[in-house]
Amino acid sequence: MAASSSPPHHVPTALTLLFILVSATTTNGSIGVNYGTVADDLPPPGEVARFLLQSTVINRVRIFDPNPELIQAFAHTGIQITVTVPNDQIPRLANLSFAQQWIKSYIQPYFPATNLVRILVGNEVLSTGNRLLIGTLVPAMQTLHAALAGASLDRRIQISTPHSLGILSASTPPSAGKFHGGYDVHILKPLLGFLRSTNSPFMINPYPFFGCSEETLDYALFRPNLGFLDPNTRIRYTNMLDAQLDAVFSAMKSLGFGDLEIVIAETGWPSKGEPSQIGAGQENAAQYNRNLMRHVNSGDGTPLMPNRTFETYIFSLFNEDLKPGPTCERNFGLFGPDLTPAYDVGILRPTAEPDGGGERKGAGKWCVAKEGADVDSLQRNIDYVCGALVGLGPGCGPIQEGGECFFPDTVRAHAAYAMNAFYQAMGRNDYDCDFRRTGAITAVDPSLLLLKLRFDSFCVYAFIFTCDDDGGRWCNFAGYGNCKYGH
Repeated sequence: MAASSSPPHHVPTALTLLFILVSATTTNGSIGVNYGTVADDLPPPGEVARFLLQSTVINRVRIFDPNPELIQAFAHTGIQITVTVPNDQIPRLANLSFAQQWIKSYIQPYFPATNLVRILVGNEVLSTGNRLLIGTLVPAMQTLHAALAGASLDRRIQISTPHSLGILSASTPPSAGKFHGGYDVHILKPLLGFLRSTNSPFMINPYPFFGCSEETLDYALFRPNLGFLDPNTRIRYTNMLDAQLDAVFSAMKSLGFGDLEIVIAETGWPSKGEPSQIGAGQENAAQYNRNLMRHVNSGDGTPLMPNRTFETYIFSLFNEDLKPGPTCERNFGLFGPDLTPAYDVGILRPTAEPDGGGERKGAGKWCVAKEGADVDSLQRNIDYVCGALVGLGPGCGPIQEGGECFFPDTVRAHAAYAMNAFYQAMGRNDYDCDFRRTGAITAVDPSLLLLKLRFDSFCVYAFIFTCDDDGGRWCNFAGYGNCKYGH
């Protein structure tokens, strides 16, 4: 990384150095999707990756097996990828040699080009009732983590495992949630201890669809309803998802692990089902997923876990026509095989069209890096943006070597260009400046915005945007060249 040995040389002398602190106004939540492939009519993985990156707000993807073609398809997109180890491989992963070979085969060849962030050891293992799988689950997680540590990846990639709500012996009322006896102390307590020690989340698959009746359909769909009163806490629940999550939280808290993050690994609603299945249909599927996205990203949290967002993965990306079981199992998809939406949930990126008044959405707003954002996070932002902007204007060309904005050659300088370029190109939506909580929106016009750049631990410099709005926005980084970074 190049570092300047002297301050920028074209700083106007009449300017007073003013450092502006901005606060975030973005939604801190995140929406992911489960990418299942039990189908014979799906588009190629590379096409899927480009579509998700450029046309949707989805920034996290979970895949159900370590398929190299799928993993490689997401290279240089910045989309966060979670890989699932199939259940039948769990006993073998308890062996360190096998775990090391697994990491060498399925993780190291693709990381960091593909943004692999988490490995899930199996899926709903405790609900299988298989003693071998259940007994080797925690040892396999521990051994796989040791293999990651041996490859110096343990701080970059988490290990967890998703559970069905079947792990609960009691879920009503939510404050009385408890894990099944036997599993609670012998399996789940060591598992929760491992998650805490590795700073990894507890993952759960709540499906209000499977828990609702005709009387509780509105409650399951986040529609107006009378709610459910927890007699212990006197809290009235107005949606089933909150009740399910709080029941899991209560069970975790009873074992001393109420501090762990909870991630929703799967949830969704089918657009078609058997005639006897209550609520299956396109309208309800659209309503559930739309309300789900709004709720988990609102920052409201749940009654027992207030003021938080939930990392959430909708099930699923596509209908999977080869899945066995009832009709609903094949009809949870958000998109058809031609990548057209099955229904509208607001997951496609809006275009930056003029509104009725002729002024563009978000005019007078810019995206900048938060004060104190770490360099590794900013580099991931650059990688993500440079994949997303392929084919959109100049993309990241100006900050590539030889580009007019390559200097100063620092991560912070390049991130300053990239994050706002993405925000402007995608239509100035607040969520396009989230960047995993490292971005912030400011109403201060960067035509005169000083950003502190710490080129190393001893030197602090500033550079200035001087901008001329000529239909595009051209910016001069204190004499380092003209950069078109937005509209």
